[in-house]
Order: sequence, then structure tokens, then C-alpha cells
Amino acid sequence: MPTDRTTVFLRELLVRQLTTWLPAALQRSRRATIALAWTGTDGGGAQAALRVVAAHADQVRGRRVTVLVLADGASDLPTRLGPVEAELPAEVTVHLLPGAPQQLPVAVKAAGAAGSPLFTFLDLPDAVTPQLLAAAANGRAGEVLLHTGSSARDALGAAGFPLVAEVTHVFGADDAAGVIAFGSRSDRSLEAVRDALWAVGADLDVRYRNPADPAGETVDVTGDPDLAPLTRELLAELRRNGPRPVTELRRHTLTATVYRAADTNQALQDLLSAGALQRDRESGRLAGDEKITLPR
Repeated sequence: MPTDRTTVFLRELLVRQLTTWLPAALQRSRRATIALAWTGTDGGGAQAALRVVAAHADQVRGRRVTVLVLADGASDLPTRLGPVEAELPAEVTVHLLPGAPQQLPVAVKAAGAAGSPLFTFLDLPDAVTPQLLAAAANGRAGEVLLHTGSSARDALGAAGFPLVAEVTHVFGADDAAGVIAFGSRSDRSLEAVRDALWAVGADLDVRYRNPADPAGETVDVTGDPDLAPLTRELLAELRRNGPRPVTELRRHTLTATVYRAADTNQALQDLLSAGALQRDRESGRLAGDEKITLPR
């Protein structure tokens, strides 16, 4: 790890999530920071990220965006980024920093990111450190997209991220390529990263499985997904915790399975039609505040 396929996968995922995050961040704040860190080469990820910023030049004007880039295995990075930097608005500052991702806490502090939106992308083959995740949390203003070798769920929770999603991405027959983890405080961001995972997975023929699933069942994200694993998990969640609003079940889908929030509605409709669940209202679209219960 990383393989060539992993590099392409991570680059496309970074682009999609950053495309969603940046406009939202600039709507709620006049400054934002993007921190990108790789152990080894960036595989073109830094250039791709700067192109996203350049594509949002109209929203950037009148605000301040700082981009921090750490990639200790990419000595040609200044040469590669130069042409892209030339396209950026004057409000964007790019800092290429020597050293490994472990320098991230110092870099974030020096950039004056405290209190403003921070998006951090970390590509780390080994276990992530609490110091890195604490820096990415940025108090209560950060979210992090992480590629690592094993589950980071507990570490992200300890760093202050209340919403955590994880998937193992699988190439070929059973070629697992690490874990993608995402930490945030926003349900909307959580939905966006899962939608991005499925879009990239469909484009690049990637399947996903839940790192916490002992059976290691993989889900094909092309075409209409098999919702059987999701329906089983939703039933199990209702048995564990009793009646739940649709909104909470959608959140559970994002944090405890590999499925999208939209898949929750379809799975619930299937279970309701089969008589396996009951709802507050007799008909109509499932509303977020509507409670779902097991039959009495």
C-alpha cells in the first residue's frame, strides 16, 4: 500500500469531497484551510486539490484560503504545482512544507486555522497518531478524510469527532487496500463523503466492506445495490435500541455500514411493505422525524 489503483482512487475521492466541502466552508466563514499530507508521494493529489480550489475562484474572492501540502516523498512537488498555483486567485496561499505528515499540528497552528473550517486529507500507511487527529479536529471546526492501514474509528472518536464512518475498499477478488475513515460533526458532510465513495467506487470498479464486519461481506456499488445486509442491520438496530426516527436510522447507516443515507429509505420502504416494520403515518414520503418501530 499504496498501489497504483489506490493512488487513483484516493485522488478521485479527494477531488469529489473537496468539491463539496469548499463552497460550504466559504459560505459560513471568510477563511478556510485545506491541509493535505502524504507519507511518500502524493500521486498527483496535491495538483488535483489545487485545481478544485481554482475552479471555485468566484467563491474564493473576498475570502482567504490557505492550502498546506506535506509530502515527504515528492521532491518534484514545487515544479508540478507551479503551473496550477499560477491559476489561483490572490486570496489563496499555498505552503509546501518539508517533512512527514507528523508536522501537520505545527503547520495548522502556524497557518492560523484555529476557529475556521479546516479540511484535512491524510494518507498514512501506519496507525495515525492522536496528535495528528487532534490537529485535524481544529477544536470544533475540522473534518478529516483519512486513508490508513487499519480502523481509526476509536482514535477519531477520542479526537473529538462525533460522527465517524469507515469502509475497507476492495480491488479484484479480495485485494483490500486499507481503510478509508471520515470524521466530522456534520450529517451533510457524512452523506457527501459516502456518496463520493460510491461514485468513485462505481467509476473504478471498487467494492466496499465494513471493517467491523467479522464476516467481511463486500458490497458491489455499481447498479442497484443489494440491500439485504442493510435491512438486516436496520432490524438489528431497532431490536437493540427500540423505535428510532428516520433521521437517526439514516445516520446509523452512514456510521455503521457501507451504505448511503438514501439507501436507508429504500430499505425501510421494503421492510414496511413486507410488514417487518411499522411507521407513524399510514402513507406518504418517509419524513426525517417519523418514528419506525418493530411490529407489536
